[in-house]
Amino acid sequence: MPTDRIRNFCIIAHIDHGKSTLADRLLEATATLDSRQMRDQVLDSNELERERGITIKLHAVRMTHRAEDGRDYVLNLIDTPGHVDFAYEVSRSLAACEGAILVVDATQGVQAQTLSNLFLALDAELEIVPIVNKIDLPGAEPERRRHEIAELMGIDPESVLEVSAKDGTGVEAVLEAVVDRIPPPAGDPSDPLRALIFDSYYDQYLGAVPSVRIFDGTLRPGMSMTFGAVDARYEVTQVGHMRLGRVPSASLGPGDVGYVVAAIKAVSDTRSGDTILDAADRAGELLPGYQEVRPMVFAGLYPSESDGYEELRDALQRLRLNDAALQFEPETSRALGFGFRCGFLGLLHLEIVQERLDREFDVKLVSTVPNVKYEVVMADRRRIVVENPSMLPDRALVESVAEPVVSARIVAPSAYIGNVQRLCHERRGAFKSMSYLDPHRVEMEFELPLAEIVLDFYDRLKSGTRGYAALDYEFLEYRPGDLIKLDVMVNREVVDAFSVIIHRENAYHHGRALVRKLRELIPRQQFEVALQAAIGNQIIARETVKAVRKNVTAKCYGGDITRKRKLLERQREGKKRMKQVGSVEIPQEAFMAVLQLDGERA
Repeated sequence: MPTDRIRNFCIIAHIDHGKSTLADRLLEATATLDSRQMRDQVLDSNELERERGITIKLHAVRMTHRAEDGRDYVLNLIDTPGHVDFAYEVSRSLAACEGAILVVDATQGVQAQTLSNLFLALDAELEIVPIVNKIDLPGAEPERRRHEIAELMGIDPESVLEVSAKDGTGVEAVLEAVVDRIPPPAGDPSDPLRALIFDSYYDQYLGAVPSVRIFDGTLRPGMSMTFGAVDARYEVTQVGHMRLGRVPSASLGPGDVGYVVAAIKAVSDTRSGDTILDAADRAGELLPGYQEVRPMVFAGLYPSESDGYEELRDALQRLRLNDAALQFEPETSRALGFGFRCGFLGLLHLEIVQERLDREFDVKLVSTVPNVKYEVVMADRRRIVVENPSMLPDRALVESVAEPVVSARIVAPSAYIGNVQRLCHERRGAFKSMSYLDPHRVEMEFELPLAEIVLDFYDRLKSGTRGYAALDYEFLEYRPGDLIKLDVMVNREVVDAFSVIIHRENAYHHGRALVRKLRELIPRQQFEVALQAAIGNQIIARETVKAVRKNVTAKCYGGDITRKRKLLERQREGKKRMKQVGSVEIPQEAFMAVLQLDGERA
């Protein structure tokens, strides 16, 4: 297909504004799939995506459309996630496209993630095709939303399309707008090969299979290829396009989006953002690739059985191939043994990774409390980075501890301004600005410590605004604060998996709530178990798990009281010895107890 008849585009929007449903209608309108293959959210192939009703991974598919000018066009669509945790997936799909369809819900209007994704697309210099979706709903206000988008982008309201992805209204107009407005890709098939890897997955029979966008040159079976960042050569055995499954073709040229099979055994070779080159004729300049993703939330993942370490490591390596945002390194915990300290983009990302490890690789996990990364300046002026709270040096050796601060954008109905501000101030937020998007909706900007929003902030924001608020945030800077390490001791032993770095003003309430929760979750032993929260050597909270009692005096009927006292004293001595040598088994629910604590903290 000539490059002037290829269009590469993605669909971007706030979460739940109808991206995947619109993709379904586009596939139907272009007859890409027959009626037997069609189902709702057909591109959301992952079981987790279908269960949660959200897109987690970007998905590429090739369509053919006969336009009004009578010519056939190849349309390469990349469906993208909408949740803030997966914004990195959006940035990867934008790099493979020349245009983007911006979807806005006719009932909700422009939301926080709408703005974020729009700015990403404009930074990538993409042509934007704005549409108002869900015009069939009773509460839809398409005319108002068209003017809202037009004002935001500085365009004519008439250029904003009205669509109902549910019943197919306006879908043909969207396809024509893609052909007319989005520019064709550039590139010369005779130039040296340059192909961008924007995703990859592992196949147990074919090895690592990268998804690529060809910018220059031609990729065909039989040629020898290499990578810009890795000195390795592979012979290409198959290339093709994606239509739910792999569809082989003779070659891929400039503008094409497809896959490459080359028996790539080293999964680390196919890193997203790298450039595939012709080994016999290397291009002089690599493609820009992607900005290195920066994990924001960290947690320890440990196998529930001690012999499952190798299995967990292999599973994480394969998962990272398909999820470039996941990072991990080995670590050891006195309480949990050998495992990995993993970095995630957010709490939803952490939940998805845990679910995928369980379902796809059958790995049973114990997870520690999620936390963020801190920058520590030592007394001798050395700077270190702490991802695990138990690794924070003694406070006497530390000059300052800095925590990550984010700039948070919250869009909510104006009736809930007080609720939003109260929640943000509880979480040590600093109010920066407020502006009205329309008479009924307001956009507020706060600077918030990331540690205060990674756990249950989003849930409490939603409940405080009856589900209408939208949140988007981006990293701002590291800022010093009065931060301390809070330890939890079980039976006088520090359990490093419970250690947290926390602001001093919140430490007392957090410590009390945590030991109280642990008292409910840790099963009773044959001996009394002390649960203590401590800052350094200072105990700030204590609870006790009472011992299981046995009535050793049950057979004593009357007689001298000293006999009963002797039996009770002997029992007490036995429990004391048991407490010195006994170990307390802590269930997984106890390690996750901290996730439910923030609501009890205030």
